[in-house]
Amino acid sequence: MKKFVNDPKQFVPEMLRGIALANPDTLTYVPEYNLIMRSDAPREDKVSIVQGSGSGHEPAHVMIVGKGMLDAACPGDVFAAPPMDYVYETAKRLASPKGVLLLVNNYTGDRMAFDMGKEMAEAEGIDVRILMIDDDVAVKDSTYTIGRRGVAGNFFVIKAVGAASEQGADMDELVRIGEKVNSVTRTMGVALTACTPPAKGSPLFELGEDEMELGVGIHGEPGRERRKLVSADEIVDELLEAVVTDLPFSSGDRVALMINGLGGTPISELYILFGRAHDQLAEKGITVARSYVNEYCTSLDMAGASVTLVKLDDEIEGLLAAPAEAAIRVF
Repeated sequence: MKKFVNDPKQFVPEMLRGIALANPDTLTYVPEYNLIMRSDAPREDKVSIVQGSGSGHEPAHVMIVGKGMLDAACPGDVFAAPPMDYVYETAKRLASPKGVLLLVNNYTGDRMAFDMGKEMAEAEGIDVRILMIDDDVAVKDSTYTIGRRGVAGNFFVIKAVGAASEQGADMDELVRIGEKVNSVTRTMGVALTACTPPAKGSPLFELGEDEMELGVGIHGEPGRERRKLVSADEIVDELLEAVVTDLPFSSGDRVALMINGLGGTPISELYILFGRAHDQLAEKGITVARSYVNEYCTSLDMAGASVTLVKLDDEIEGLLAAPAEAAIRVF
């Protein structure tokens, strides 16, 4: 393993400290809870938006804390849910008169940690709600989940509720918006190589030189099938077929199209995938109104990508276009 690592046990704290040092005017770091939060949070005039999940998916979620996005993120170790006390202490620190909304990707560990953290915060009179995200169409159940996984599509939920919260929306309205965006968002990914967690020091799974994993999860969970590697166009066609037919998307729809890198794919290759996806959607009469090509939700150094589609209407499109600020500009 060749990585910029000191002590693997300090990988996450050292990363978080670096993020805070790079953004001293806008972010606050609370080391004992892996907490990155806006320096102006909580604010009495808005619901606080919090995401957690494991580390290793950066820039999700600690690098998109900022105005119009998340108010805070409290990650766990690499690919591990945050402990419930991290969630509880984060909810306490982010408590606003308008409440705290916890965004949770659908993984068993995350659900348990956030459910328990929520209960502890509620016992102290804090208004806390949970919004579940489950945009992955690849498999219904996996190593880490019961039901569909929350993957790169979580970005669109974060962006929409973050914008609405900044505009003063109350808790019920934010939950409505988040559930609406989640309901029209679909994602599927593919891996060309495995990733290497710093603490493990070796690849999480094995893929042959001529193999790919269709429908892989962001923790390396098995997807729909392992098969021989094919061309970029063929890969996009497979992913799009799964995504488009799931909602389903249809002729006349306006969509946001995201090509998300999983950590080890050159952005040049992501644009090759985007071009094919754009053309294929056009053939189906589906208009790409908003485009996203970058790394949004990664899996450490995994070579691979995911395709996300969001069915747009005026409300969702307006929220996605709203101003936002964060440590890294990916929106």
